[in-house]
Amino acid sequence: MAEIGIGIIGTGSIVKTYVKCIGELKGARLVALYTKSAERIQEAKKMFGAPVLDDLGEFLSNPDIDLVCVCNESGNHGWAIEESARAGKHVLSEKPLETTPEKIDRAIEACHIHKVKLGCVFQNRCAPEYRAVEQVVREGSLGRLLMGNAHINWYRSEEYYARNPWRGTLQFDGGAAFINQGIHTVDLLLNLMGPVESVFGNVRTMVHDIEGEDVGMGMVTFNNGAIGTVTAGTALFPGYPERLEVYGQKGSILMEGGKITQWNVPGTEAPSWESKTTSEGGASDPTKIGHGNHKAVLTDMIGAITSDRPPMVDGEKARIPVALITALYQSSKEERSIYL
Repeated sequence: MAEIGIGIIGTGSIVKTYVKCIGELKGARLVALYTKSAERIQEAKKMFGAPVLDDLGEFLSNPDIDLVCVCNESGNHGWAIEESARAGKHVLSEKPLETTPEKIDRAIEACHIHKVKLGCVFQNRCAPEYRAVEQVVREGSLGRLLMGNAHINWYRSEEYYARNPWRGTLQFDGGAAFINQGIHTVDLLLNLMGPVESVFGNVRTMVHDIEGEDVGMGMVTFNNGAIGTVTAGTALFPGYPERLEVYGQKGSILMEGGKITQWNVPGTEAPSWESKTTSEGGASDPTKIGHGNHKAVLTDMIGAITSDRPPMVDGEKARIPVALITALYQSSKEERSIYL
C-alpha cells in the first residue's frame, strides 16, 4: 500500500487539526469528508479543500479510502466505527472511543470481525516529556509507586456549550468535564499507575446549564496498592494547566501543562529538549492545542496499517479510561465505592 487514503467523518473544529496533519504527512492524502448536515457541505468544501458528502454509504464505498478518522460527536463514534469496519476500512477515532464500555466493546468486536485496525487518539502520550516520565516509571526508577494524581481544572464559557449543543449532554458527550476534557490526563495517569481496583467519585453541575458535570473529583485505589486523586472541571475560572503527579518510594515527578516541573529521580538528571512547544494548552480555550502530537498519532496509525501491527492505543487500551470515568460517575450517583 504505497499511499494511505484518508476519509474523515465529521466537519467540526477538530477536523482542521486532522487536515493540517494529513497535509504534512508523506504517504497519506485526504480523500473526502462526511457530514450528516447537507447545509454544511459547501462551507466544509471551502474550509477543507476536499470533497464533502452527506451520504455515508457513498463515502464508505470509495475505494480510495483506506483509513477513516472518526471526528463526530463522542456518542456517535460507535456507529461510525462499526459502519466503517463493515466497509473494510481501518479506523482512527477521536477520544473517547465511545461514551460507555459497552459501546466500546461493540466497536472493538466489529473491527475484529471485519479484520480492520482500530486506534484511538490519545495524542498526549506522544509528548517527549511524558515519554521520558513513562520510561522512568517503567524502569522502576521511582521504586514502588505510592500515589498518582491527575488534575484537569479547566474553564469553558457558556458559548462553548451553546455553540455545539451536544457538548455536556449524556447522550452525545457521555458527561462533561471528565469524559471530554479530563480523559486525556486520566489516560496518562492510568498508563503510568496501572489498573484500578476501585474509585469513589463525586461529580456536580454547579455553573453551566448542561447535563454533565462541570466540577468533579474521585479517589482512586490502584491494583498495586497505590492511591490517588483525579479532579476535573469546566467551571474553574480562569482555567489552569492540567497537572500530573507520580510519587514513588524513591522519587517523584510532577508535570504541568505537559511540561516537567519537578524531577526528583535518584541518579537521573532531568531531561531537556532544545525546542519547546509553544502551544498554550486547552485550559481555557480548546483551539490553543497544537497539532504536533496528533500528527504523531496519525503517523503511528499509518505505520500500524502498512506494517500490520497494533496501533499505539488500540480499542482495549482506549476502553480503560472510559471504564474508570464511567465507574466514577456511577459512584457519585450511588454514593459508594465502585470496584472495577
